[in-house]
Amino acid sequence: MTPKTNIQVTRIDYCQYLLSSQINYTLTYFADHSEKYSHDAINRLLSQDRMTSRLVWENVKGDVKQVAGG
Repeated sequence: MTPKTNIQVTRIDYCQYLLSSQINYTLTYFADHSEKYSHDAINRLLSQDRMTSRLVWENVKGDVKQVAGG
């Protein structure tokens, strides 16, 4: 297995992870299942970037399909 480098994670990378993960939304899970991002790189993004739930919703609401059965 190739060691992970501390490549900078972007907001887009993290949002794509949130959209695609159906099990666990923690940064540890993201790092464990990422081939290129280390836990430290993801933690650095989350500690330095201000990503509010409103900002995430504004970027994904067009992709959410609402159905009567939930």
